[in-house]
Amino acid sequence: MINIRKLESELWESADLLRAGSKLTSNQYCMPVLGLIFLRYAYSRFKLVETEILKNRPSRGGRVLPIEASDFAAKSALYLPKEAQYEYLLNLPEDISVAGLKDKDDNDMKSLGEVVNNAMSLIEEQSEQLTGVLPNSYTDFSDEILSELLRIFNNSALDEVGGDVIGRIYEYFLNKFAKNIASDDGVFFTPKSLVKMIVNIIEPERGILLDPACGSGGMFIQSGDFVNAMGMNANSAMTFYGQEKVEYNAKLCLMNMAVHGLTGVIKSGDEANSFYHDAHNLNGCCDYVMANPPFNVDKVKSETCENAGRLPFGMPGINKSKEVGNANYLWISYFYSYLNEKGRAGFVMASSATDSQGKDKNIRERLVRTGHVDAMISVGNNFFYTKSLPCSLWFFDKGKADTIKDKVLFIDARNYYTVVDRTLNEWSDWQLKNMNAIVWLYRGEPEKYTALLDEYRRYLMHLAAELKADEICRIITPTTAFSDILSAFKEFETEQKQQAKFDMEHVARQDKKKRQAFWDERLADISAGITVAKEAVWLYEKFGDGVYADVLGLCKVATISEIEEKGWSLTPGAYVGVAPVEDDGVDFEERMAEIHRELLSLQAESNDLMDTISKNMKEMGL
Repeated sequence: MINIRKLESELWESADLLRAGSKLTSNQYCMPVLGLIFLRYAYSRFKLVETEILKNRPSRGGRVLPIEASDFAAKSALYLPKEAQYEYLLNLPEDISVAGLKDKDDNDMKSLGEVVNNAMSLIEEQSEQLTGVLPNSYTDFSDEILSELLRIFNNSALDEVGGDVIGRIYEYFLNKFAKNIASDDGVFFTPKSLVKMIVNIIEPERGILLDPACGSGGMFIQSGDFVNAMGMNANSAMTFYGQEKVEYNAKLCLMNMAVHGLTGVIKSGDEANSFYHDAHNLNGCCDYVMANPPFNVDKVKSETCENAGRLPFGMPGINKSKEVGNANYLWISYFYSYLNEKGRAGFVMASSATDSQGKDKNIRERLVRTGHVDAMISVGNNFFYTKSLPCSLWFFDKGKADTIKDKVLFIDARNYYTVVDRTLNEWSDWQLKNMNAIVWLYRGEPEKYTALLDEYRRYLMHLAAELKADEICRIITPTTAFSDILSAFKEFETEQKQQAKFDMEHVARQDKKKRQAFWDERLADISAGITVAKEAVWLYEKFGDGVYADVLGLCKVATISEIEEKGWSLTPGAYVGVAPVEDDGVDFEERMAEIHRELLSLQAESNDLMDTISKNMKEMGL
């Protein structure tokens, strides 16, 4: 198995090294590099669809009918002319000036940059939504750097792991560039796990989806994946609309959608400033609204906002300059207003908005009284790539079941996450499923919860079989406790670590590296199994066979009257309480004595070091 994280890192380091060598800024380098990964991903998808088309291709006179652009359009895929295919670009001669190449307008091409620009133009001719979107500044690069970039992104490992992983690499680069250029022009990407959480709870199936602050299009991509995973075609079932004030971000969105086979209508520039414009005339028309708007925006012209409408609960507070000092409740009002009579909304919002006072509180009261606030989730620090602030996820549902019409689900997930590195946290796929399960039970959908328990068992059984862990396979049945499965994986890990140690002590020297790689991968797979089993235990211990219950410190279903008692606060922590501290089995007095001994030892070492430094300085005459 290829380590995808390692591959992402290696590709980034190689490309970033070339960026430093090109003396271009991150801003100048970002779009062309993403354009090349776009080409690589588009080519990968092209080959997959081509293979699918050729499976049942009719023939005439013993010859298979040639593939045409219309065949790809029928499968919602991007057709690539030969001169726009990645393999063609890779195999060009080193000296383009003597190759006699012509562009689409029959002009001579003298550099690799011109050839890549031509490839982008040819692709734009195939897709109306890409017209004027793809980068065309490749003549800014030397042929040597451009050729090296093409080689880097053709890493053979990408073919071994399949086209979907190239999409992941593309997203990885989007996020890496977000870190680098956020300080330049405010480009800001929503972390994938937050987007997935929103999509999983909204559950888009068919209809109109609007993101009025769409950035690079993450909400569309995840929604498309969700719909496709249900066996439907996202482009047929959904209509995607986006607004994005920054034109640069809108281009990234259209490229991102194109490489994922999605079509949509994205508007950018001043007409797409959502504070002042409903650019697609969708007020009251949307089945789904999803967004990660900019937080705490100030200096928004109040009169222009009022004239633009979409404020069913009135205006937020206005200052002496006739400006909205904090636009959070403008966004919240807009998201609600865009929904049709059964619509659902999910969005990211600054944590402070759940409890802000003044006019915000009045708007929040009116909003809660509608009965359409569905769920609220608190998210801890370090979920964003460029900021460390906490946030909340808000969910509206105008089609809530009568049984929960006067209720709101609160989840405090600030202490539930996976650490990626020192500055970044995320929810793993299983953690996302677990939080989704809480929502299912609250909505009265226990069958989805039961299906998740079955999924846990299947995954753990499959992993145990792959590891040839017969003792684990034997104990897993439809009724085996997840805690017993976890214990079995832990015992197996201990046994395998001992086996690995013995093996490495006795393996021949020339085989040591290969054998170490084998054990590293095997132990990593076992560790992954333990992690998944722990998540299964976490879920089952709280909700058993599928009955919702409030869990102290995690979740609480509150009525509208309870929310009124709390001053119309929508802060999950105000309702769920604090979880009891688990006894870790450590004797407090014994541990404090141990820490004291360690401190005395370190202090003695420090004193010895200071004496040595002082002695050396005296010998030097200082």
